[in-house]
Amino acid sequence: MFDTQLTRRSWLQSLFLGPAAAFSMSTFAARRCDAAAAIGPNDSIKVTKIESFVLKNSWVFVKISTDAGVTGWGEMLKDDAKACAAGALEVSDYLAGKDPRQVALHWQAIHRGAFYRGGPIKTAILSGIDQALWDITGKCYGVPVHRLLGGPTRERIRVYGEVGKNGVNAMKVQPGTNTRKAFKYNEGTLFVEEVCERFKALREKLGKGVDVGVEFHGAIQPPTAMRLIKALEPYDPWFYEEIVQPLNVDVMAEMAAKTHIPIATGERVFTKWGFREILEKRAATILQPDVCYAGGITELRLIAGMAESYYTPLAPHNPQGPCSLAASLQIGAAIPNFMIQERGDNEYEDLLAKPLPPVSGGHRPLLTEPGLGIRIDENKLMAQVGEPRPYRTQYDGDDGSVVDW
Repeated sequence: MFDTQLTRRSWLQSLFLGPAAAFSMSTFAARRCDAAAAIGPNDSIKVTKIESFVLKNSWVFVKISTDAGVTGWGEMLKDDAKACAAGALEVSDYLAGKDPRQVALHWQAIHRGAFYRGGPIKTAILSGIDQALWDITGKCYGVPVHRLLGGPTRERIRVYGEVGKNGVNAMKVQPGTNTRKAFKYNEGTLFVEEVCERFKALREKLGKGVDVGVEFHGAIQPPTAMRLIKALEPYDPWFYEEIVQPLNVDVMAEMAAKTHIPIATGERVFTKWGFREILEKRAATILQPDVCYAGGITELRLIAGMAESYYTPLAPHNPQGPCSLAASLQIGAAIPNFMIQERGDNEYEDLLAKPLPPVSGGHRPLLTEPGLGIRIDENKLMAQVGEPRPYRTQYDGDDGSVVDW
């Protein structure tokens, strides 16, 4: 006699788990936890557990498990690692028992459920969970995330990093001399000239076929930044990144108006509300949101839509691990105004169960496996779990004052 309540999932499971099957249901679920699952749109799936992991290099991972055996992975802010890891666990009270595929609903609930919203830690917690939920959703339906976002808008993803390796022809450098980086309020003429000579030599060595951005890293004070911006112009930098701290958008906009070199920013800007002011004031013409800080895949897709209306591309920021790269690549595959991916040439073999499709000709192929398109090897990850790097402070060697780094 047939069970009239048989679901599509249980029917598919029965193909593997008939009377002669050698595996138990729990064993089967465990083995398919990171593979595409046979779950239909009307089948039930619920979140059962959230776990977080802090690595010795300060990367923070979040893992979300479900009663269907499907797991999702995401990454969060590497600064304040322990705070992010603990904050992710607090969200379990909300997510437990809910359908993980309602990603947009959960984004709103987690964001608006906090009285003090935004900022790096709160938004990083939301970002990692958002990535993990998209990972689960893609695995449930057997498609990569970019398919859920409307399908690919390009065939491959341009990356920058180590020039010459696998055809990579774009990079960035920080302005400095043989002895130190720029950090004084108004660096002298000798320092500025040495920075320019070093960049000129690099430009001549690499030739015009390599794009070279200059990363100020928000560590250069406005008077010095303005001098360097003008002094480096003859050598045609690809862009100037984070020319000042992002807390005063008006200062950034004022400086952007004084150069023809594109200004890029975004690694310390959070959510659509943070990027709105930058776009409206034309403080930058390249946006660099970080999928681990700015609100996850859900929010980067909205930021990209806002940016498109200003003819502004995205070059996602990425100083982290494989989930950060994979989520960024999924965004890059789906949006029309994608420019290039930072550190897209990293392989992360020490954390992945399966190698990434290799970079070729300076581009990475689209990730086509379900979800984020990668599989975390939990044994490899657990081997790297430990105390994060100590708090970082930098001082001026001349007078002992604290400086940005």
